[in-house]
Amino acid sequence: MSKIKLLILLLINVSLISCVSNTENFNFKLSVAYIGGEYDGLVLSNQLKSHLNNFGMFDKNSEYEIQANISHTQDLYITNIDNTSDRERVDSSLNVKIFNKELNCITYSNSETVSQFYVLALSDQFISNNTAVEEIKIKNTEYLVKKFVNSLSEEKLVCDEQK
Repeated sequence: MSKIKLLILLLINVSLISCVSNTENFNFKLSVAYIGGEYDGLVLSNQLKSHLNNFGMFDKNSEYEIQANISHTQDLYITNIDNTSDRERVDSSLNVKIFNKELNCITYSNSETVSQFYVLALSDQFISNNTAVEEIKIKNTEYLVKKFVNSLSEEKLVCDEQK
């Protein structure tokens, strides 16, 4: 069921991005550096490459390189005094830097955080807890990447000393 939902979301994203009339207003291309972090890093890398490619901004040989990392933390979030609906909050933080390889300087730096929570099942053995956490991590990563790529339309990539 979750695969079907993800495919529907992917189809909606592709159709919305294809409807954008003018995606060639960026005067720079970006490459993506290696992103550590096992599965979460792989998801982030794929999301970045996909969204940049959709906007015509991805070039493996670009002088501008995206250096990013993502971290997810989980914390118990109790909503009422009776403790009848325990929830777990998942916070996702994305740190992004764009590095100019020719001038050897950082031209963009940003940090964003987003959080969501889900109702915690009574036992840690329930697969629904793990599934909810993984889905939230993927959705948070996608949201943060979209926010980052959209913010690039207003940016001019100039070294920190020259800003």
